[in-house]
Amino acid sequence: MLKMCLIGAGRIGAIHAGNVAKHAQARLHSVVDVNRDAAVKLAQAHGAEALTSVDQALANKEVNGVLIASSTNTHVDYLIKAAQAGKAIFCEKPIDLDLARADGAIAEIQKAKVPCLIAFNRRFDPSFRKLHDDLRSGAVGKLETVIITSRDPSPPPLEYVKVSGGLFRDMMIHDLDMARWLLGEEPVELYASASCLVDSAIGKAGDVDTAVVTLRTASGVQAVISNSRRATYGYDQRIEVLGSKGMLQAGNVLGTTVSRWNGEGVAADKPLNFFLERYGAAYRAEWDAFVTAVETGKPVSPDAQDGRKALVLADAATQSAKSGKPIAIKY
Repeated sequence: MLKMCLIGAGRIGAIHAGNVAKHAQARLHSVVDVNRDAAVKLAQAHGAEALTSVDQALANKEVNGVLIASSTNTHVDYLIKAAQAGKAIFCEKPIDLDLARADGAIAEIQKAKVPCLIAFNRRFDPSFRKLHDDLRSGAVGKLETVIITSRDPSPPPLEYVKVSGGLFRDMMIHDLDMARWLLGEEPVELYASASCLVDSAIGKAGDVDTAVVTLRTASGVQAVISNSRRATYGYDQRIEVLGSKGMLQAGNVLGTTVSRWNGEGVAADKPLNFFLERYGAAYRAEWDAFVTAVETGKPVSPDAQDGRKALVLADAATQSAKSGKPIAIKY
């Protein structure tokens, strides 16, 4: 039985808490948050203990796993503490906004030899997973192009933008990880172009809200990622891969599969409007994969090195967008 300490009782923490509590081989042991009221509320909902001290939670010998769902700037400290305590680790992305700090945490994880999954949940989406598996099976022949579309229904609050690390480290990092996963070989060059077209306040805060990144591998395969902070029709999440023998597509998840056809045209539901709804199945699947890996002793995936490489690509995209030049990737 995996007995988990959850750090962070916010929105994503609540999703993970529910998935832990429902899993047959796991139990939510404790919830830690600086906001004690939030910790108490979430803990009581799942029969767990509410705490305000991470050190107290990690000192408990019953706890053998830690789920880090706190703010990004706390991830490194908690990763190091959890690794040094010998706990299995499930951590929300990104590891950190600073590569040197991320490397410090990874060194401790490797030293402790504990499993550490970085929660790039989109790898576990059923449609994206099938597309990936079909691609690897040779269903469309030799891969030539990957196209990833990711657009939010509306921009996040400005206060969040100011501490997010920027669109590339906050939003596109998911798609950069997805590109690595689908390409099957590391990108060696990246070019990014970005603008502020949705909200001028985002630009004044030093960020962008619209971006396109092109990645190229040593064999010449390319991936194109398109991001926007605004899609008036809903949360737009699509993937297309082109190979020598055909194409694979994974489309949006709609509210229902009902469509209306008449003389005026064809109408259907919009895509789901929020990531927690769109990726509900992915969140459950990634948790199940983590539990299975810990129980069997098999490597977790995506791991801390995957988290590091996605951050390297996000940093390169930030640099390229500012300089207007392609960047050679150095991992």
